[in-house]
Amino acid sequence: MSDAVTEHYEGQVVAGPGGVMTDEVGVVTGDLTIRTEATDDAAHVTVQYVGADEWYTLTGSPIPLKGRTVEQVHQAVLKAAAAGHEGGVTGDQAH
Repeated sequence: MSDAVTEHYEGQVVAGPGGVMTDEVGVVTGDLTIRTEATDDAAHVTVQYVGADEWYTLTGSPIPLKGRTVEQVHQAVLKAAAAGHEGGVTGDQAH
């Protein structure tokens, strides 16, 4: 097992209409922290309520990089979460 630090980005956002869809608890809304980590050729995205201990997996994660950087995927997820999406933002909206 490697001790190397994984490339990751973290940011806060107020979820737009529809919230953010997670695998574990369904839609989360309100003030959220979104964390995006590099995993091979994909980005693994997790979400938590600001100040909470629990992290939830964004539905559709990991998101294939397809020529993008992990930071670009992270920014796309933050933008999509802020804009909102009917039924909750998923990895499919992070373009």
